[in-house]
Amino acid sequence: MVSADVARSVVGIVGNVISFGLFLSPVPTFWGIIKKKDVEEFSPVPYLATIFNCMLWVFYGLPLVHPNSTLVITINGIGLAIEAAYLVTFLLYAPNRKRLWVLAVLAAEAVLMAALVTGVLLGAHTHDSRSMIVGILCVIANTCMYAAPLSVMGKVIKTKSVEYMPFYLSLVGLLNGGCWTAYALIKFDLYITIPNGLGVLFSIAQLILYGCYYKSTPKKAKNVELPTIADKTLSTNVSITVHDEDDDDDA
Repeated sequence: MVSADVARSVVGIVGNVISFGLFLSPVPTFWGIIKKKDVEEFSPVPYLATIFNCMLWVFYGLPLVHPNSTLVITINGIGLAIEAAYLVTFLLYAPNRKRLWVLAVLAAEAVLMAALVTGVLLGAHTHDSRSMIVGILCVIANTCMYAAPLSVMGKVIKTKSVEYMPFYLSLVGLLNGGCWTAYALIKFDLYITIPNGLGVLFSIAQLILYGCYYKSTPKKAKNVELPTIADKTLSTNVSITVHDEDDDDDA
């Protein structure tokens, strides 16, 4: 019979792997930003929410706050570094107004985090009290992280296009939320159960919306250059535009 501690450790390791996938899921989005040198209509909100969420969970997992939470620290420490890289990329290619807004939010998050660490370590003197204070904030932040992609759902409905709604972010978010909910239920941890359970529901809502509007998303035209037509008196290249069959079906 497998003990609860062993089962929880195994699920936690799987959760680390899935969470790592969650953190890497926006890579195609940011690769596209780098190639185009433009953030277009992509929102920085999910990444701002995630970086603050990671900071909180790293603090929550420290032995001074909630002992025996090494797996919580490792994955959120990795996530913190990855999200920082995303935001640096966003700042490089964002227009000035967006860049200043992102910097202002990051500064506010840093000040809030510093105040929280100072207040908890000086004002709460037991693991239970520290875990409760930081845990409640983690619930709020983690819920915001899962809900952040909902910020584009209105745009999806209005434009009938999922172009700016990252599919893999929602899919991996569902897997991640499910795994960490299981982890928290094996050896009950209320502060991990609530946000990840909500994360499962939010991710399902996003995937349903994606399924509803995927076919109505305009497909980009492809330019095809035909071979040179040779003639005694004429030599020219012919370029035509080819649309995907889906476009004809939607018309």
